[in-house]
Amino acid sequence: MGLVLILGYGESVHGLNLAVPEHAKDLIKPWNERESTEKFADSGVDDQMIIHIPFTENVRLRSVLLKLGRGELAPRHLRIYANHNTIVDFADAESTNPQLNISLLEGETAVTEYPLRVAAFSSVHSLSLFFNESVGDDVSRLYYIGFKGDVWSSKQAVNSMLDVPAPNTGDARLVDRLNEKAAGRQTTAR
Repeated sequence: MGLVLILGYGESVHGLNLAVPEHAKDLIKPWNERESTEKFADSGVDDQMIIHIPFTENVRLRSVLLKLGRGELAPRHLRIYANHNTIVDFADAESTNPQLNISLLEGETAVTEYPLRVAAFSSVHSLSLFFNESVGDDVSRLYYIGFKGDVWSSKQAVNSMLDVPAPNTGDARLVDRLNEKAAGRQTTAR
């Protein structure tokens, strides 16, 4: 299990209701800059914001890591939508059931890891993160978004399940003997 921050997808990250829309990309930082508060994204009109993150490959996510604003800028609630490219506004987010609702920890100043149900996030190509309900009810702030998980290839999983032992191994002789015994039991219906 490793970090899934795949280089090259940061340019495609975008957000809704951000004071500066280009700041959505600033939330995806290298691991060694995760505690930095120099770059951040604030919500615009109210305390709601949606960050859409496409991945360059399908991934299996185990947790999301967040560094939130402090004090009145901290959002209290997060809804996570996996593989919902149709969430283009807040009405869509409100009317769509998320894969996960999270109550965020208040007062935490460090990066916090929130575990995910791996079954619900086993083959993800994009995430939409809907933050709302800030402590001050005016503006939400985010400093960092990261993920733990691994690249998931269904083709690799299928291929590994279809591995057949080589015919010169001990397993092959056992299979041959079972086939011979089963062949003697087959009869036609009369």
